[in-house]
Amino acid sequence: MPTPTRLAFLAAALPATLLAQPVPEGAENVPGNTPAFPEQTEAPAQDSGIALSQSTVAEGLVHPWAVEVLPGGAGYLVTERPGRLRHVSPGGEVSAPIAGVPDVLAERQGGLLDVAVDPAFDTNRVIYLTYARPVGGGLSVTAAARAVLAEDFSQLTEVRDIFVQDPPSPTPMHYGSRVVPAAEGIVYVTTGDHATARERVLAQSLWNTYGKVVRVTASGEVPPGNPFADREEARGEIWSLGHRNVQGAALHPGTGELWTVEHGPAGGDELNRIAPGDNFGWPVVSYGVEYRGGPIGSGRARHAPEFVEPVYYWDPVIAPGGMVFYDGDMFEAWRGDILIAGLVASAIVRLDVEDGLVVGEERLLEGVGRVRDVAVDADGSILFVTDFADGGLYRLARD
Repeated sequence: MPTPTRLAFLAAALPATLLAQPVPEGAENVPGNTPAFPEQTEAPAQDSGIALSQSTVAEGLVHPWAVEVLPGGAGYLVTERPGRLRHVSPGGEVSAPIAGVPDVLAERQGGLLDVAVDPAFDTNRVIYLTYARPVGGGLSVTAAARAVLAEDFSQLTEVRDIFVQDPPSPTPMHYGSRVVPAAEGIVYVTTGDHATARERVLAQSLWNTYGKVVRVTASGEVPPGNPFADREEARGEIWSLGHRNVQGAALHPGTGELWTVEHGPAGGDELNRIAPGDNFGWPVVSYGVEYRGGPIGSGRARHAPEFVEPVYYWDPVIAPGGMVFYDGDMFEAWRGDILIAGLVASAIVRLDVEDGLVVGEERLLEGVGRVRDVAVDADGSILFVTDFADGGLYRLARD
């Protein structure tokens, strides 16, 4: 047996990241799981050692779901799940509801969900919304709309859907619903599987858009390069499949790759790097289990070789909302890191990413409540919204 002196020598010789313990999270749902590679889960807990201050930008928001920073210091757009889009001024004044928002199904997880500005917003004032669109008979779908925002932020015009999920669902759950405008008129939209055992199996089929990341043009066409566009009986807008409920998505600022984060069942929240045609395995494989404890699908956790392994997974879950790659000036040490809104984590989850792998994890503002979305303001401070009936928009900055 090594002596205490020998153990101390070994500890001093090892990198600090190998000695650090993961973020304490409680009991795992599947304690027997073995990750596919060492960095895939339970990254070493980090403490940035930065004094932080939280301030209120705006309060009295009803279940805010998304926040988007407007260019040129023009304030922020915030969605409220019951169906309202608000403009919040830089000083925190909340506008009346912006007119022209599509009708939504505001039931359970449904409602008005994401908002994003077009890369050319300065010249075209185009924004994108996602929402639970009612289609009659108690059915609904995830939809993404394109609209033009008035100069005075009072109304939307030229509103039209560029993506409508198919088929309609009777279950107002798991809408996914992040929208990510990219360069050259490309728009990504994430969807969910609508939660029920009967519906979630559709995440493995190409004739529908359940449990998918879709890629369309700003006018709703199927763009060149989509992997299934020429396949008979496949939906041409599908970019990747095998997802459960993707509620976070962002483009890597260096590579332009799309990364996503999605809800697992009991355990198995996933961070994924998306490539065209990738299949991430839901509901055949999962690093989680059913809420009642039974196995998912095949009962196998490991995704490969048939499916793509997640970059990272959590057990127990953080219940992720929106995500963003940090690319600001206020926290230089965090550049390239991922910030994720944590509903169950009740925090902003920071992932230290190096060469495509997660090498550290930190919980910021732990205990702050159900964080639904995060964004980075022009000065590098971090904005986030809390998903409560009396929710708010807040700022995290250096103290």
